[in-house]
Amino acid sequence: METPTATASVVDLEKQYLLQNYARYPLILHRGDGPWMWDVDGKRYLDFIAGIGVNALGQNHPRIVEVIREQAGLLIHTSNLYYNEYQGPLARRIAETSGLARTFFTNSGTESTEGSLKMIKSHGRSIDPEKYEIVSLENSFHGRSLGAISITGQIKYRQDFEPLIPGVKFVPPNDIAALEAAVNDRTAGICMEWIQGEGGVMPLDDAFCLRARELADKYDALLCFDEIQCGVGRPGVYYAYQLPTPHVMPDIMTAAKPIACGLPLGIITANERAAKSIRPGMHGSTFGGNALGARVALEFFDILEDLLPSINRVGDYFRETLRGMAKKYDFITDVRGYGLMVGAELAMPGKEIVIQAMHEGLLMNCTHDTVLRFLPPYIITEAEVDYAAEILEKVFKRI
Repeated sequence: METPTATASVVDLEKQYLLQNYARYPLILHRGDGPWMWDVDGKRYLDFIAGIGVNALGQNHPRIVEVIREQAGLLIHTSNLYYNEYQGPLARRIAETSGLARTFFTNSGTESTEGSLKMIKSHGRSIDPEKYEIVSLENSFHGRSLGAISITGQIKYRQDFEPLIPGVKFVPPNDIAALEAAVNDRTAGICMEWIQGEGGVMPLDDAFCLRARELADKYDALLCFDEIQCGVGRPGVYYAYQLPTPHVMPDIMTAAKPIACGLPLGIITANERAAKSIRPGMHGSTFGGNALGARVALEFFDILEDLLPSINRVGDYFRETLRGMAKKYDFITDVRGYGLMVGAELAMPGKEIVIQAMHEGLLMNCTHDTVLRFLPPYIITEAEVDYAAEILEKVFKRI
């Protein structure tokens, strides 16, 4: 089979044979090393989007490559009809870092959301058949499946697929009074991202999350934190709910993106109270937690432990660099985030800036129309931040 290399042939084949649901940039990436990527023509790019937060250790990390090579030669997949050697140790590591008890392995963030919804629904039904409502947040994003978009608080993701799951209420982020008005005896669960990703890198207030915890306890509902984009090291701690002291603990935590460094793997992690709502036969996954993905994730957690200080240090440096730019360019209205989850809000749409930066050799994206979103690999240094800033400076001057 001939492998196409020219941009035109690759694009033409996709137009002919793929669903046309992606508005792709005209860029074909061929290889990577650390935070750097090269296209099919040999041009180099600094990757500050990292597969939308997935490639947390960049490309071609020697320890990850070695684990993949070794494990692929031993065992890739057996299904969950049988045990493998890595799910137990990985689940223990997740319990140690999260403070929760039990984990179910999925293949993606969306699947993790789906499983958490089943957990919430089962919990509510065990108390009262009318206890099925879910409270979520406006501006949120939880995935692309029907269940996930049912609790996604952005109309653009829901409108083409309605009617969706009934009984979902949306409240404005950080509006404690609205949250109190929405939660009642019929509430089975409360779902929220501690830092809204697709919603523009918008952190929640600690007091709002604490009140959600109190209301969940008062009404015997399950509190679920979606850490798919904002967790697993990205905010400078293992999970974003660990940012305040004391932590606001969830009953359920979902995560995915960086866990297996590019291989499909997600998790639903729960305390015993929530975990008991899923009994044998109620849920499953053919691929979830296969030997290859689980072993890579174990290696990732070993590496991550030593990276957390630099994630905070370099993230702070990056935000200060962007704030310095905001003093020069008044169309940058806000810089926010934690760790290496960084957003720069603009007073205009940001798509053209993303395209111009790509032409100059910097990969990032724009979310919520006006927010430049940066999700770089955890291995970047201040030197790479300076390189990215030089490109941004060049693009901003044109604006």
